[in-house]
Amino acid sequence: MQQTGMDPDIFEQFIDQLERYVRERLIPAEKEVIANDHIPDDIVKEMKDMGLFGLTVPEEYGGAGLNVTQYAHTVKCMSYAAPAFRSIFSINVGMFNSAIKNGATEAQKAEWWPRIAAGEIACFGLTEPGSGSDSAAMQTFAKPDPSGNGWILNGTKRYITNAPHANVGLIMARTERENLPKNAHVSAFLVPMDAPGVAVGSADHKMGQSGSHIADIILEDVHVPGEALLGGETGKGFIFAMKSLDNGRISVGAASTGYARRALDSAIRYANQRKAFGEPIANFQLIQQMLAESETEIYAAECMMADVTARADAGENILRKAAAFKVFASEMCGRVVDRVVQIYGGAGYLAEYDAERFFRDARIYRIYEGTTQILQLQIAKHMLREWAAVNG
Repeated sequence: MQQTGMDPDIFEQFIDQLERYVRERLIPAEKEVIANDHIPDDIVKEMKDMGLFGLTVPEEYGGAGLNVTQYAHTVKCMSYAAPAFRSIFSINVGMFNSAIKNGATEAQKAEWWPRIAAGEIACFGLTEPGSGSDSAAMQTFAKPDPSGNGWILNGTKRYITNAPHANVGLIMARTERENLPKNAHVSAFLVPMDAPGVAVGSADHKMGQSGSHIADIILEDVHVPGEALLGGETGKGFIFAMKSLDNGRISVGAASTGYARRALDSAIRYANQRKAFGEPIANFQLIQQMLAESETEIYAAECMMADVTARADAGENILRKAAAFKVFASEMCGRVVDRVVQIYGGAGYLAEYDAERFFRDARIYRIYEGTTQILQLQIAKHMLREWAAVNG
């Protein structure tokens, strides 16, 4: 089914405004974000007032109703600035909203869509200390409340983006002790983060992405009502999670593409300012080669993004292509920021210059929402499954 999204002319005006906001407000605030490992509260409020936390929520529930193409374009635009600015709202408009759209009951949509559109922050609880991509190893368990109403959750989630700030968590938990086919032992629960028994660990210290926070979520005898079970049906949680991860992978691919462009623009500026042997290093052909390779790869990622988002908006199954886009764009961004450090030379290794930060910030893109290696296995598995279906 075609997702129409925001009127194209209005969306173009929105992007023009957002690009100015990124240049004039967010980029000048980066040093403060890095120094304090915190996005200033007034900027978060501005982003909420701009509707960034509800970009993909339907208009009738208070959101902007962007389609996937528009959403990815917005993420790419925001990702020209420090990654923390995207990260604070990305779970809302990506994985959480996608799970609500694909799996929630009408009552759940009526409760949660207006709240996240208004700026309540969501987190997505899948990864655990002993399991990430391997859902069979998941330990968090939800058992029926003996009183007959609702569920009791116990377990620990790890590396959860926005956990220290979140108002609600979409928590994956086993509802069966035994592993079942198609991960039917996993269900999804909408858990208010202020519910009794929910505790959030201190924010982890990270390699990069200052101002973006991840932490453990500890669930100890957390009672939630029956209405907290996403879709009102057990055994569907992993399916909802995987569908929403398609959306999350598009977001990471778009972020990688936007941040690679920022890094390349920085390198072009530096190469024209830095002189060696009496002339700008931009005149040297091996510097030009690194600039050209980076431009070529960014363009390829932009083309992939345009294709996969158009397919998503047309209603196609994009699991394989979303994974391929995320793999290519994140690995591309890693190559670009490495070249940028090289172009900066010795200055690229110093914290006072941007290149060093770009290098550290970009490294996580190849890991979260599915590592490159796990996604390569997934891509190949689906390729082989399709071949067997045709030739078997």
